[in-house]
Amino acid sequence: MAILLEEIIRSVEAFLKLKNSTQKPYVDPNLDPVLLVPGIAGSILNAVDHDTGKEERVWVRIFGADHEFRTKMWSRFDPSTGKTISLDPKTSIVVPQERAGLLAIDVLDPDLIVGRESVFYFHEMIAEMLGWGFEEGKTLFGFGYDFRQSNRLQEAMDLFAKKLESVYKASGEKKINVISHSMGGLLVKCFMSLHSDVFEKYVQNWIAIAAPFQGAPGYITSTLLNGMSFVNGWEQNFFVSKWSMHQLLIECPSIYELMCCPYFKWELPPVLELWREKESNDGVGASGVVLESYRSLESLEVFTKSLCDNKADYCGEPIDLPFNWKIMEWAHETKRVLHNAKLPPKVKFYNIYGTNLATPHSVCYGNEKMPVKDLTDLRYFQPTYICVDGDGTVPVESAMADGLEAVARVGVPGEHRGILNDHRVFRMLKQWLNVGEPDPFYNPINDYVILPTTFEMEEHHENGVEVASVKETWDIISDGNNKNDATAASTVSSISVSRTGDDQNPQGEARATLTVHPQGDGRQHVELNAVSVSVDA
Repeated sequence: MAILLEEIIRSVEAFLKLKNSTQKPYVDPNLDPVLLVPGIAGSILNAVDHDTGKEERVWVRIFGADHEFRTKMWSRFDPSTGKTISLDPKTSIVVPQERAGLLAIDVLDPDLIVGRESVFYFHEMIAEMLGWGFEEGKTLFGFGYDFRQSNRLQEAMDLFAKKLESVYKASGEKKINVISHSMGGLLVKCFMSLHSDVFEKYVQNWIAIAAPFQGAPGYITSTLLNGMSFVNGWEQNFFVSKWSMHQLLIECPSIYELMCCPYFKWELPPVLELWREKESNDGVGASGVVLESYRSLESLEVFTKSLCDNKADYCGEPIDLPFNWKIMEWAHETKRVLHNAKLPPKVKFYNIYGTNLATPHSVCYGNEKMPVKDLTDLRYFQPTYICVDGDGTVPVESAMADGLEAVARVGVPGEHRGILNDHRVFRMLKQWLNVGEPDPFYNPINDYVILPTTFEMEEHHENGVEVASVKETWDIISDGNNKNDATAASTVSSISVSRTGDDQNPQGEARATLTVHPQGDGRQHVELNAVSVSVDA
């Protein structure tokens, strides 16, 4: 059913000419180079066999994913080096470097045909930039990395330094525009903190998108206690299991570095809440149920007790995987490095963050009727969240608190990864990267692009009938030769899409009305109201 609504929205966007035309991309030799840096799980990773040299993709892959993931990706942290090392001694993890590094961060499973959107990362942005005149290997580059590792691991810092130098030389010694997403912002900030001189030598602008500068408290708390899924719906049947992912992340410094920053002055400090069953003081009689609350540092004791007997089976051998205090100590130093980062005088910084979505902030386990009796059972409980405004993963408060002197901080309604495909973000990037003609409707005083889009969607499902409604608005500006009269009457059009049912999809129908309100000076306010109904076979 959502597909029907999407068809309507795309047809309207095509009608309004919001999407780029399919004309053959051209190359603009005057553009400054762009380096894209992804977040956690945003890079293809290959396992290289030490004996044969053969490479096999282990992240992301759909078919055979769980077995290869456990065999090749599970690792143990080495506190002497700060590196998490794969348990398989016969292979090493590498990032493919084809297409100037873009292959690794474009479509994360190139073999997937159905549902490819679930493994898109920078795909839409890369396609958009190629349409603007960027050229792979000359003005457009990617930096994939082993996201299991610490964001300040010296090996990662060395690789990033080499990447900056190679991009600088390949582009004719032009200074670089770095665009990071999510945890990639922490890696860039660590490098800037530790190697400020190198950063200033090669970089002119840094644009951080959806960066968890002060952590992603709700999301990471439940991740450490329960694991995480990177895809939803039917793809989960083929993908890495939540349990397998959990065992990996317990030994990943990057995850610990995404925990709530305890020294940040939160407007409302994140907490971990537990409904616990308590015996009476004398140990006799009925027990009571109480709600316990732990702040970030206090919650570490809960993590320790909950994961004290956590074990995994690796190739028939049991391995202990408790909460790792050595990684916690390493992550504490990483947060100090991040806190001390300063923006070099010649580098401009921009911050785009997602808004308008309920975002986990505090986490609660158990309830009055089903309290937590044993903390080691916590991993089997379903968490409930106390949410704040954000992108569904990173709270606005964390994303905005970059601690740097920003040229602009811009909130865009959107989801954590979906924001990379947002046309409002593309419009800002064109402005900040000096692509094409200057945007006359960009307002640098208010630090946002005029003409935002609003989007609202509701879904209801009952007795085999699913109903969804969507409302979206656009403010369109025509070119100077296409003015309109503000007194002219509004126009109303209708759109309908239907689908016959089959074994895979239910029967469905969607209808929409499109209203265009002339505003004068070439402006038009466009409203779309659509509803779809589907019935299970």
